[in-house]
Amino acid sequence: AATDLTPAAADAPPAARMREAGAVVLGKTTMPDYGMLSSGLSSFHALTRNPWDLSKNPGGSSAGAGAAAAAGYGPLHIGTDIGGSVRLPAAWCGIATLKPSLGRIPIDPPFMGRCAGPMTRDIADAALMMGVLSQPDARDHMSLPCQDFDWLNLDIDVRGLRIGLQLDAGCGLPLDPEIRAAVEAAARLFESAGAIVTPLKPWMTPEMLDGVDRFWRTRSAIDLGALPQARRDKILPFIRAWAESGGGQSGEAVFRSYYETLNVRAKTVAATAPFDYVLSPVAPVVAYNAEWAAPTNEVATTMHHIGYTLPYNMSEQPAASVNCGYTRAGLPIGLQIAGARFDDLGVLRVARAWERMRPAQQPWPQPPRAV
Repeated sequence: AATDLTPAAADAPPAARMREAGAVVLGKTTMPDYGMLSSGLSSFHALTRNPWDLSKNPGGSSAGAGAAAAAGYGPLHIGTDIGGSVRLPAAWCGIATLKPSLGRIPIDPPFMGRCAGPMTRDIADAALMMGVLSQPDARDHMSLPCQDFDWLNLDIDVRGLRIGLQLDAGCGLPLDPEIRAAVEAAARLFESAGAIVTPLKPWMTPEMLDGVDRFWRTRSAIDLGALPQARRDKILPFIRAWAESGGGQSGEAVFRSYYETLNVRAKTVAATAPFDYVLSPVAPVVAYNAEWAAPTNEVATTMHHIGYTLPYNMSEQPAASVNCGYTRAGLPIGLQIAGARFDDLGVLRVARAWERMRPAQQPWPQPPRAV
């Protein structure tokens, strides 16, 4: 609600590529203020709900895209991700997504760890979008050289692949037993198909997660501080409280927080280097209350559910989310598949292999009947 509603003079790079390719743009989907919640709450459009259970949250920050894909509003959706914001709603809404290597999809303005990504009902549609979204745009000074991948060539034999299985994030919320069981079952199917699956110990620590959180709070406090008071007052109160807690930091404190982002990067690359791909949960919990701002609904622990997703933003590695089962209550469970930096196509191929070997999926949710 604090946004200046003057129309933009030009499409952002992802929207521009889609329009150039002939996509029919149906509209914009909702996200929380500044993209800084894994929730469907927003000060502009108050609440986005999860189509699988309208009492539950779709996740975020790409909340509207996740809900719209699951509900069938359209086949192709775009989200952005700096700590899990395409993978979390994908996991909680039962859809497929790819957070690409940093710079694979040009964005404007670019920022450390922030990526745009396709959000669709299956990996084939995500791959179709990657062929368009990865086209060059000079506005992104951090973009990768455009490579002419055969994005739709998704066949792969997983025999012999070295796959790490990570079931402990090392920080944040504990893993829900139903999620653990679903991810372990997925790993067994990969093993049955000939992959070499090895347990992977956690490398994140609470100090690393909190450091990145503090750095983001400080950056957001600066952004909010630049707004006139009348506009600042319109920001979602939860996000405003989170951001303002990062103000007034000393230079040394800010540097220590920034250092943890680099520490996450170094530790993630080192931990995953022995493997071709890594399997893990996307989140430690399933979809939570629709009206909550975060799984704990507390400002102090706003980021305690991103221990599995955040590392791959800081390390710039590609990571997909694809559905791997359901809770007893019928809520989707996401499987994260991460790969080495620049191996975006490989991650999509392994995700597609999983779609082919997983058990039959439940029907997509239907609109509630009028009463």
